[in-house]
Amino acid sequence: MKVAVLGATGQTGHYLVNQALQQGHIVTAVVRNPGKLGVHHDNLKVVQADIFSADSLKPHFKGQDVIMSCLGFPASFFSVVTGYTMSMNAMVTAMREARVNRVITMTSWYTEPNSGTQSSYLIRFLLLPMIRTVLTNMYEMEQFLQNTEDISWTVVRPPGLKNLSASAQEFLTHEGYFVPDGNGHPAGSAVGRGDVARFMLSLLNSNAWVKKGVAITTKL
Repeated sequence: MKVAVLGATGQTGHYLVNQALQQGHIVTAVVRNPGKLGVHHDNLKVVQADIFSADSLKPHFKGQDVIMSCLGFPASFFSVVTGYTMSMNAMVTAMREARVNRVITMTSWYTEPNSGTQSSYLIRFLLLPMIRTVLTNMYEMEQFLQNTEDISWTVVRPPGLKNLSASAQEFLTHEGYFVPDGNGHPAGSAVGRGDVARFMLSLLNSNAWVKKGVAITTKL
């Protein structure tokens, strides 16, 4: 399959690119700084583009089967975060012009403003306020995708991320903003980035989560 990956130089994107190549996919890594990727493969093409410009992305989207995004933007206490919505707007516009209709992207647990009420005290009152500007923009991006009738999108929502390679652990999934245990409380706290990439790539062969947001974690 022909896959264009945005955010390929990020930590999760790096796992995604390597796993996609191992699985035999033809990968186009769309990056801002090609020198940062550090991966070489016969099935890998590294291109430079402006992730906020549909005109810049369009040539690299032509002929692709799917667009995959691991883009991330830092939290800010002094200004709103807009990177998620701005980049997805550019991606969707470029996809329409390039006639690609499948996009798989990642956000996080707790993007919906009231979804963290069952989380632990530390998460609810310390972590979530610290990253709320990021979660808010992620949620805005999710809402934008939900209003696109012609795009087959999937939003993958992991909890906290650990810089670990893919495991063989089974995934727990839930169509919502976190994975609940039997009592409705969040089941899990962090997932390896390699496992997030593994789950995202598993969606290439499945329509189970098309036009849905799926919270994931791994079984202990």
